[in-house]
Amino acid sequence: MRHIRNFSIIAHIDHGKSTLADRFLESTHTIEKRQMREQVLDSMDLERERGITIKMQPVRMRYDWEDSSYELNLIDTPGHIDFSYEVSRALSAVEGAVLLVDATQGVQAQTLTTLRTARELGLVIVPAISKIDSPLAEVEKVRGQLALLLAIPEDSILLCSGRTGEGVETLLEAVIKRVPPPQVGSKDASALIFDFQYSDHQGVIVYVRMFGGAIKKGDPLEFAASGKRFNALEVGTFAPKPIAADTLDTGSIGYIVTGIKEPGFARVGDTIRKERSHTMPLSGYSEPKAVVWASIYPESQDDFLSLKRALLRLRLSDSSLSFEEEASGVLGRGFRCGLLGMLHLEIVTERLRREANLSLIVTTPSITYEVETRAGVRRTVYSPSVFPEYGDIAKVWEPFAAVEIIVPGNYLGNVTPLLFDHEATVESTENFGEGRLMLKAVMPLRELMRNFFDKMKSASSGYASISYELRELREADVARLDILVAEEIVPAFTRIVAKHRVQEEAIAAVEKLYGILPRQMFAAKIQGQALGRIISSKTLPAMSKNVTQHMYGGDRTRKMKLWEKQKKGKARMKAAGRVNIPEDVFLKMVKSD
Repeated sequence: MRHIRNFSIIAHIDHGKSTLADRFLESTHTIEKRQMREQVLDSMDLERERGITIKMQPVRMRYDWEDSSYELNLIDTPGHIDFSYEVSRALSAVEGAVLLVDATQGVQAQTLTTLRTARELGLVIVPAISKIDSPLAEVEKVRGQLALLLAIPEDSILLCSGRTGEGVETLLEAVIKRVPPPQVGSKDASALIFDFQYSDHQGVIVYVRMFGGAIKKGDPLEFAASGKRFNALEVGTFAPKPIAADTLDTGSIGYIVTGIKEPGFARVGDTIRKERSHTMPLSGYSEPKAVVWASIYPESQDDFLSLKRALLRLRLSDSSLSFEEEASGVLGRGFRCGLLGMLHLEIVTERLRREANLSLIVTTPSITYEVETRAGVRRTVYSPSVFPEYGDIAKVWEPFAAVEIIVPGNYLGNVTPLLFDHEATVESTENFGEGRLMLKAVMPLRELMRNFFDKMKSASSGYASISYELRELREADVARLDILVAEEIVPAFTRIVAKHRVQEEAIAAVEKLYGILPRQMFAAKIQGQALGRIISSKTLPAMSKNVTQHMYGGDRTRKMKLWEKQKKGKARMKAAGRVNIPEDVFLKMVKSD
């Protein structure tokens, strides 16, 4: 066990984490050169297309150093703030972390957030600077930032390049020297579940870190929380593909095939132990808190059960996703989903479309509100479509977020108006060194989700970085904005907006829908309704068709009869009032311009 090292790589998004992991796999000969490809640990097509890590991925490497062979267990983690729950779970399963900072960008806001998590868990930090081969690299400046941040000598900070491989072996040796081996646990088998996936043939496959004893194929085991019992059909490690092994010993990271095909028994943070064992469960993880809520409906109600199955399967690989069934008079049956952010929502819906081949309607994302009605009843509202009517509301409370923004000082003039526009209160402005400032602000979570990240990147030419954490509920001055099509409310377009922005938002939403909604066979009104009145309105003209184009000559009354017939037909369709809204219209309305 003294030759085992468990560690993760933590970094801000796009700081070269996946590329460095590739070089680790090459240097340790875990993957043959002919099988190497970029982002080898990013197994999903979505990850490779976007160039980001979405799911954590464990891998075991062998490295020979000073006449000894070491087992290095790396858990590759995401960098985006929406997937910070994935990062925290990975960090709970290791003893050390390589803190990677881009030599061209320096310390970023998400770097600080992840570093705090690692320190709270008592991990040993191995600092390293990446992309040192870039012509834009400012190695000494970034080294000074890191040394100040960690209160360590500058010469203890390592330099590397994932692209060229420079310094990679030195970094591996530093992991062996600085990260402690796993502590000797109890003799009784106990394993922490930090992730799992589902296989049609093998059932639930749990990813575990062994904290005590050993587990081998065929052992009778149980989940400590649910009490569900099973036999280990297979145990093994990742290289990075699953490789069966005889046993998983204390300190190891690997997988256990349970054979269980019913959802709900396996949970992230649960402990696996021997059947009828009295071993105390491990501390596990706190439940993730949903930040954004959105309702997802199948375009055809015939696909409702397919959507349910797809969500259940997706939750097996994404434990931060939560959902429950709901129904809408217009959209039919669907699911209200709790997610960790806007990117998380985008990834979940894209995976449902690709992996389950579903056509979906996604409502405008919202956050949770506490509402007190005039009758004195206080309740939690997750969906804008069930937000009480304007005249029924006495008070509303909404969650706030503490935001840290690191930005070059010369962009402060662009950033300040943006903060004002998003109702942020700046609590402090600190010098972060090398011409950069750290702004600490408090703002409504609603405003943070209103395209704030993209706008901040635009205002700072991409140099700003943001991290946030949830704070308490505060009183809110908001209203429900409904969009009506042919005088019928479309729940998917309903949103909660600040009262002082109601008119602006209503006009923008009506104009946008007017521009993308296909014409119908009858004229359809598009209206924005809030505060008990219609605020914005526009009429989409009917699709025109020349019903007399085939007629030549003759009396005009022949044409007049056809025009009258067409007019009555359009009147009947208008009375029915149903407008066909294609799936891509819903998608375009949800996405920002």
